[in-house]
Amino acid sequence: MKYEETMKDTPMKFEIVSRHIQESKIRNIGTASIREIKRLINGIEKETGEKFVRMEMGVPGLPPSEIGVQAEIEALKRGVAAIYPDIEGTPILKAEASRFAKLFLDIDVDEANCVPTVGSMQGGFAAFLTLSKLSKERDTTLFIDPGFPVHHQQQIVLGLKYQSFDVYDFRGEKLREKLESYFSTGKIHSVLYSNPNNPSWICFTDHELRIIGELATKYNVVIIEDLAYFGMDFRKDYGHPGQAPYQPTVAKYTENYILLISSSKAFSYAGQRIGLMLVSNHLFNQVSENLLWSYSSNIFGRALIYGTLYALSAGTAHSTQYAMAAMLKAANDGTFNFREVVKEYGEKARIMKKLFIDHGFKIVYDKDEGNPIADGFYFTVSYPGFTSDELLLELLYYGISAISLSICGSERLEGLRACVSLVQRAQFPALEERLKKFHENHPV
Repeated sequence: MKYEETMKDTPMKFEIVSRHIQESKIRNIGTASIREIKRLINGIEKETGEKFVRMEMGVPGLPPSEIGVQAEIEALKRGVAAIYPDIEGTPILKAEASRFAKLFLDIDVDEANCVPTVGSMQGGFAAFLTLSKLSKERDTTLFIDPGFPVHHQQQIVLGLKYQSFDVYDFRGEKLREKLESYFSTGKIHSVLYSNPNNPSWICFTDHELRIIGELATKYNVVIIEDLAYFGMDFRKDYGHPGQAPYQPTVAKYTENYILLISSSKAFSYAGQRIGLMLVSNHLFNQVSENLLWSYSSNIFGRALIYGTLYALSAGTAHSTQYAMAAMLKAANDGTFNFREVVKEYGEKARIMKKLFIDHGFKIVYDKDEGNPIADGFYFTVSYPGFTSDELLLELLYYGISAISLSICGSERLEGLRACVSLVQRAQFPALEERLKKFHENHPV
C-alpha cells in the first residue's frame, strides 16, 4: 500500500490508525458506509487526542433556525405532544408549503398536495414504494448519479428494481439521448436526482431540466427531485420570495413530479427530522386501478398518504410541523433570508477547494455545462496516481476524512466526496499543513 512508504512521517500515528482500521473489521475502506467511517474516526480521535479535519458526514454545521426552535417550544407548551398529528399534515404547514412553492419555485401546488414527512429520506422511501405500485409494466427506478447512497439502499430494502448511470459524461444535450435509452424500454416508472447534487455539487441547468421534464411527459415517467440543498447554488440569489431568479426545478417543464423539500440543510433543522413532499396536482389526482392491489384507493395521492405514509409512521412529529411552518412563513413573508445564513458553506468550500488544488489535488466534478461548479456544501477531489479507495485510506494517516465516490454511484474511481459543514475555519491552518505534508510525501 502507498501509505507504507511514508508510515513514519504522517500527522497521525501510523500504528494507532492501522490498529483502529484492523479492529473496525471494515473489509474495504472504500465501500464502507458513512456511519462506519464516522465510527472509525471517532475511535482514532479518542485515543490520539488529535482532531481530524472531518469531511465524511453531510450534516449541518450551523445553529438551528431560532424561528423554528421557538415555534416548536410554543407548540409543545400548547400540548401538541399529546395529540396525534393529522397524517396529511397540519393545515398551517400545508398552507405555508404551498406559498413557498409559489414564492421560491414559481409553481402552483395545492395545499392538499403538500405533505410533511419524517425528513426527505422518508419522502423518498414513500415515493419509491407507492410509485412501484402504480403500473404493472413499469417496475424500475432510474437514478441519475452520483447520488445519496441511502437512496440505493432504500430500493434494496424494499426489494425494488433500480438502474443508474453517472451523469459526468452526459451533460447538456447528451442527457436527452441517455435518458431516452432508459425511458424507451417502458420499464422506468420514476427518476431520482438531487439538485444541487450530493455528492458532486453539480447543478442541472434550465436546459437540462427542460430535457428531463420533456422526456418525463413524453414517456409518462415521474421525476423525484430532491431539493435537500434548496437555494444553495450560491452563484445566483434564490433568497427573495416572489422575485426571480427562482430555484430551478423540473416542475417548470412537466406535471409528473414529486419534490422533496428538507429542513435539514437550508434551515439547519436536521435533528428534528422534518421534510415535505410536494406532489404535482396532476400526479396527486392520477387514477390507476393497479393501486387497488395494495391500497384502498385508486388515486395516487390518497394511496401515498393514507396507504404508504400511514403504514410508515402514522404522521410526522406534531411539534416539528409547527417549527417548519414558522420557518416557511418567515421565508415567505421576507423576514427570514435562509440563504444568507447558509452562505457560509459556500465561503468555506471556496477556501478549502483552493487548499486542495494548491497541493496537487484536482476537482473531479468541476463543470456545469462548461461553467465552473458552484462552491457549496460538498466538493469532490482526486489525487494523481491514487484510486478512491487508496486515497481515502491514505488520508486517514494525515488526519483527513471523507467518503469514496464509489458508494455514491459514481464511475469516477479516483474520487472522494468532501463535506465542508463540520470543518471550522480555525482548522484551515491544520488542513493546509496536512495537505502540504501529503503532497511532500507523494510528489506528482
